[in-house]
Amino acid sequence: MSNSATGIPAPYSTADPSSFGYSTARTRWPIIVTGAIDDISKSVFQHGHIKSKVDEGCSIIATLQNLKKEILEGAELCPLANDGSAEIASFNQNLKALGKPTWHDSPWLFCECYLFKRISTCFSLSEHWKSYDVFMKQKMDTFKSSKPAVAELAARYRSLVSALKKDHASVAQSGEEVIFQEIFEICLWGNATDLSLLTNLSYEDIQKLQGSEARKAAESNILVNDLPQVYSKLKQAQQAEGPSPRVDIVLDNSGFELYVDLLLAGYLLASGLAREVVFHPKNIPWFVSDVTPADFGAILGVLEDPAAFFGNSDDGILEDLSFLSAQLEAFRQKGRLSLRTSSFWTLPCGFADLPRADPELFAELRESHLVIFKGDLNYRNLTGDRAWSPTTPFVEAITAPAPRGKIEQQLSQGYENTDEAQAPSMADLNVLALRTCKADVVVGLLPGRDEELRAATNPEYATLAAAGGSPAPSVSEPREWAWSGKWAVIQYSQAR
Repeated sequence: MSNSATGIPAPYSTADPSSFGYSTARTRWPIIVTGAIDDISKSVFQHGHIKSKVDEGCSIIATLQNLKKEILEGAELCPLANDGSAEIASFNQNLKALGKPTWHDSPWLFCECYLFKRISTCFSLSEHWKSYDVFMKQKMDTFKSSKPAVAELAARYRSLVSALKKDHASVAQSGEEVIFQEIFEICLWGNATDLSLLTNLSYEDIQKLQGSEARKAAESNILVNDLPQVYSKLKQAQQAEGPSPRVDIVLDNSGFELYVDLLLAGYLLASGLAREVVFHPKNIPWFVSDVTPADFGAILGVLEDPAAFFGNSDDGILEDLSFLSAQLEAFRQKGRLSLRTSSFWTLPCGFADLPRADPELFAELRESHLVIFKGDLNYRNLTGDRAWSPTTPFVEAITAPAPRGKIEQQLSQGYENTDEAQAPSMADLNVLALRTCKADVVVGLLPGRDEELRAATNPEYATLAAAGGSPAPSVSEPREWAWSGKWAVIQYSQAR
């Protein structure tokens, strides 16, 4: 399905049985809310000596239980209560524009954003629990389980940076681009520990996803790899006269993924491929494991005092993490490593609306030499979570103007008379997406690749293909290969 006026495909829907959004709305979301209820219940019990806090906590639990019931029943989405945050008006305007959306029949990405904003208001409207992150314990526990991979990468980072300090020219000549590729692929596969998706994995399973053997085995699963162009872009900026290269990283998951993002930032700064790195977290707890400013501080605290978090160890991890911590703190003190918050990242709109929704943020990102969007959620936002043909060029999908339909019209004020080709858009940014595939949308693939992957994961499709050649996939056929996180893309779009 597409918008007949623009040819832009419609967003994936929770009503479509072939979409991962269908099972997400009926199975994953209730599990996530159940986890939130369990967490707050334990915290309420721990505050039994403060009656007002306990009473308010019990009220939050009841609200979350009602939310779970709504989801299971596929009830209509209700307007969000005004907690004073900048996003509420946009959510409620979108709800009104959609008519009568339900949990089981609405645009998938919008509905998922609505879910986490709804959970957020349960706490933001309270007196005693305003700053409580119902997902924090889960995020930190999972990071603690990542100790083997944390230790391995801390040692690798220390060795690399020590070599750069000793003889930077020699390292650059002997294999800087190879190291660049390795660091970025580590950053890519760190996205495997997405807590909103891996609800059934044990800590042992997670550890297996994070080690060097797993990363090496997964190299062939990168379907598109534009890292050579990215390296060339940063190298040219490093060597040119003018402002030193700046890299922005729009963060995804906390815990292990944030840890590898910090390694990436440290490497870019230590190597001189970037003069400044700016991180962009979410302002509120989001999609279970997304980074908030509090998460950022918590991970830096672990690096500063790893023994308190991981326990005393004789495997070298404490010294290696202390080395990393000192490096990052030095960069922070010099203003070369920083955090930039914005309510835009939790608005219910795709990133095509960035120039209109947050002109100040957009203008800042235009000054960056590279804007890295981490993970599946950011990829869905970049592409509008729409049912694009998988061969659609990446640049086309992320720069396509958002249809000026009833959902987007409130964001288009001031641009009515602007030539669409000249209007500010994502085409003005140097965009790099590092994404392990965990949802339906995918673009930029070679012709026939989607069909091959469908046949490899769908016996019925494979049989049909063998009998009469490769059939063209219909809209009703699920793209199940793209749901597991096994496959990945590294896609780059250079600013016009």
